[in-house]
Amino acid sequence: MKAVIIGYGKMGREIERILAERGHEVTLIVDQDNASDLTAENLARADVAIEFTTPATAYGNIRKCLECGAAVVSGTTGWTERLPELQELCRRSGGAMFYASNYSLGVNLMFRLNRELARLMNRFPQYEVSIEETHHTEKKDSPSGTAATLADDIIERMDRKSGWVNEATDDPALIGIRSYRVGMTPGDHSVTYTSEDDVLEIRHSIKNRRTLALGAVVAAEFLCGKSGVFTMDDLI
Repeated sequence: MKAVIIGYGKMGREIERILAERGHEVTLIVDQDNASDLTAENLARADVAIEFTTPATAYGNIRKCLECGAAVVSGTTGWTERLPELQELCRRSGGAMFYASNYSLGVNLMFRLNRELARLMNRFPQYEVSIEETHHTEKKDSPSGTAATLADDIIERMDRKSGWVNEATDDPALIGIRSYRVGMTPGDHSVTYTSEDDVLEIRHSIKNRRTLALGAVVAAEFLCGKSGVFTMDDLI
């Protein structure tokens, strides 16, 4: 597989190492100093582009890839209110796009557990639900994309008759999300249900960025040769 890396921060460097370990070739690395190199000609030399940049640049980077006919994997968070636009563009153009707010296998298993737990907890409105996330101090968005996904999934499964959520809104902000930025913490997320009598919690902690980078590379391998819009649910 030939890959373009868009964004050469800590994640980009880890992705580069894993691509090499798995026998893939990096044809181009694009960062802020050479953003003009993200061209149709350069993208055509690769099978896939892997994009981990910033909330301010992700939309433009992904759109450029799709308009140039390049398959693109992205894990940038903090901008996804515009994600449906790009997914629609991908479908219309017959392109290939893979997006996830978190590429850790463990986190995505947690997403599934979270959805099932939220469904079960509808019967027990005496519990209050909250989410907590901790990341490194360089993380740009707060709350994290993973925490927002957890909140969205809980909201979608809330029975309004349970009294958990106001009928007039389905705003995930109604679920308390506490965000912390500490040192070089790669990522820690928990969903907690608390009643007067007990506490039920599911938690996932990332030890290092390698698990995220590996997931992104596996997603790129999965995406090659396909068309359509994909997520980690399709991969796992």
